[in-house]
Amino acid sequence: MPWREVCTVSLRTEFVMLAQQEGVNLAELCRRYQISRKTGYKWLKRYACEGQSGLSDRSRRPHHSPGKTSCVMEQAVVRLRDKHPWGGRKIHRRLQVLGYPDVPAPSTITGILRRHARLAPSPSCASFTRFERKVPNELWQMDFKGHFALGNTQRCHPLTVLDDHSRFSLCLKACANERKDTVQHALTRTLRRYGLPQQLIVDNGSPWGSDQTHYLTPLTVWLMRLGIRVAHSRPYHPQTLGKEERFHRTLKAEVLSTHVFRDLDHTQRHFERWRHVYNTQRPHEALDLQVPAQRYRPSQRRYPESLPPIEYGPDDRVRKVQAKGEISYQGHVFRIAKALRSYPVALRPTTTDAVMDVYFLNTKVTQIDLSHPYR
Repeated sequence: MPWREVCTVSLRTEFVMLAQQEGVNLAELCRRYQISRKTGYKWLKRYACEGQSGLSDRSRRPHHSPGKTSCVMEQAVVRLRDKHPWGGRKIHRRLQVLGYPDVPAPSTITGILRRHARLAPSPSCASFTRFERKVPNELWQMDFKGHFALGNTQRCHPLTVLDDHSRFSLCLKACANERKDTVQHALTRTLRRYGLPQQLIVDNGSPWGSDQTHYLTPLTVWLMRLGIRVAHSRPYHPQTLGKEERFHRTLKAEVLSTHVFRDLDHTQRHFERWRHVYNTQRPHEALDLQVPAQRYRPSQRRYPESLPPIEYGPDDRVRKVQAKGEISYQGHVFRIAKALRSYPVALRPTTTDAVMDVYFLNTKVTQIDLSHPYR
């Protein structure tokens, strides 16, 4: 059994002094100190050769470590960590991609990062269930990262668009504001490059909708005209846009907290460099350490430079939305949505008497009750 933890060297000294007495029973003395006779003889021999210093613990570090990570590999790990604040698994995968031979295991890389004071304690995380769409471009997530100040007293509003299936960063734009025209300009460039998604989910803020009653805006109407279904997250439930929220945390940790930006152009240059690293170099744990570019494919639905005309079926009752967002039907006025002004909408009967569904293109936007007109 091991020595007691109280004062190991003192106990060893006491044992040696008692063992050196004439007529002592060494086997009995070892039992009383709860050590083997082999250990007792070891400490007697060390005391005889080295004196009191021989009773201290010696390093158990081996004289030779053939499996030790080389200094060159440790330096490569530290350099990559200083360049990108990644963990052991991401660095392991990236070193393999870069062609380094005999890359150590992720756990060994984590140990190297700890030895070199490059790894902060990781916060505990609650368990969760991960959901993702089955193919690229089935769903995109879009949101603004919180704005921040620039060196020229302006503020930057980062606009981010992420593919739900691949986590591919489709757009990372340093915007001067969060207005409809600014978003539409940035999104048009993205759609021209990557094509159209089936659906796009956004939150309930400007410029894509304020609440469930006023979820239609000029921007969402434009997206609907492109054939993109628009969905809104549940109010006060940011986890609906969970991948965007996680992307924003990574953006903050790897870019925003480590740089000071002069102006929007300076910010955009950094954004583009980092987006390239994120898409093509940074292994993603949710993708089995693949990079997003390995799972993403551009959409086969091309961006139309001219929008097709709006057409409805022969049985639809079509009305044009007026300037105040209202339509007239059977001598009564009904409020629809200001975002649809000047656009035609289709009225379709329901199974309930006097209640009609109102459609814009293929999307039901509201219902009207003929027995309760607006005025």
